[in-house]
Amino acid sequence: MHTALRIALVAPVAQPVPPPRSGSIETMTALLANGLVDRGHDVTLFAVGGSRTRARLQATFERGYASDPAMWPWESCELFHLAAAVRQARAFDVIHHQAEYAPIGIAYAGVSATPVLQTVHHSPDASEVRVWQTSPGAPIVALSRAQAALLQGLDVVAIVPHAVDLPAFAFRPEPDGDLLFLGRFTEGKGVLQAIEIARRAGRRLVLAAAENDYYRAAIAPLVDGSHVRYAGEVDHAAKVDLLNRAGALLYPVQAAEPFGLVLAEAAACGCPVAALDGGAVPEIVAPGISGGVFSSLDALVEGLPSVLALDRQRVRAHAMEHFGIDRMVDGYERVYRALATRQNDADRPLP
Repeated sequence: MHTALRIALVAPVAQPVPPPRSGSIETMTALLANGLVDRGHDVTLFAVGGSRTRARLQATFERGYASDPAMWPWESCELFHLAAAVRQARAFDVIHHQAEYAPIGIAYAGVSATPVLQTVHHSPDASEVRVWQTSPGAPIVALSRAQAALLQGLDVVAIVPHAVDLPAFAFRPEPDGDLLFLGRFTEGKGVLQAIEIARRAGRRLVLAAAENDYYRAAIAPLVDGSHVRYAGEVDHAAKVDLLNRAGALLYPVQAAEPFGLVLAEAAACGCPVAALDGGAVPEIVAPGISGGVFSSLDALVEGLPSVLALDRQRVRAHAMEHFGIDRMVDGYERVYRALATRQNDADRPLP
C-alpha cells in the first residue's frame, strides 16, 4: 500500500475553485483536489476565498481578479499566491502549480526545497519556450501529445489529459437537433465559422459564452434570435441542458489548443462533436464514435449529417472510458510519487 503524500495544489487567482461558471483550470483543480483527498492524501489547496473543496484551503486572496479590477497587475497576484506555497515547501512532498497564463513556477525549480510541478494550460509559441528553457529541469505536465510537442527542450514528465465528472453530466438519448457553440468568444475558437456551418447546413445555432468586445463587434450583428440564438454565459446545469438538447457541438477551432475540455464534456452528455483538425482534437474526438474530425470547413459541412447520426449512447461510453476522474488522478499520482522519490534520492547524503 502506498503511503500518503503531502501535496500543495496551487490554483489560479482569477476565480474560486470550482468556478461559478466557465473555467477549465479551476474545474480540473477542483476535481483533482477532491480525488486526491478521497485517496487519503494530505492535500492543501491554495485558492481564493470562497473555494469549495475537501482539501485544506489556504486563501492568499479573498477574491479573484476576474471579479475585482483593483487586483492589478494580475501577474503579481499569481506570483505572491504561488510564493505562499513555496514558503511552506518543507511541509509538502510536491507543489503542483496550475498555470493560468504562464508557468511562472518554473523560476522556483532551483530554489524550492520541494519539487514544483507545472501543468501548462495553453499552447506556447517558440519564444515562450526559449524563455522557459533558461530554467532547465523544472518538471512539466502536458495535457496532450500535441501540446508536449511544443515543449521541446523542457522536462515534460508526463501527459495527463483533463477529466470530466461523469455523474454530473446527464445523458439524454434524444436531442432537439440544434447545433451548439460553447466556449470563449475569440477569433481562434472559430465562432464565425460555426455560424457559417450552421447557415450552410440549414440548422439553428445556439451560442453560449461570456459576452466580450469580440462578441459585440463581430458576432452580435449576426445573432437574429432565430437562426442564431445567444444563450449567454451558462452555469454547469445550463451547459448540460444545452449539450443534451444539441444535435452536435461545433468546434471549428482556428488556433490549435492543448486540450479542449468542452469536447470531453460534450461526449459525457452523449453529444457528438464536429471539429476541425488541429491541436489535440484528434486525441479527444474519435471519428465515427464520438464525432468527426475534418480537414476543412467544406468537409465538415459535408460530413455533418454523419456526425448527427452517431449513436449518442456510444458517444457517452467513449467519454466514460477515456475521461473519468480516476484516470487523471492516477496520472498525477504517478508523477507526484516519481518527483518525491527523485527529491528524496537527491537529499540522501553520499556514502
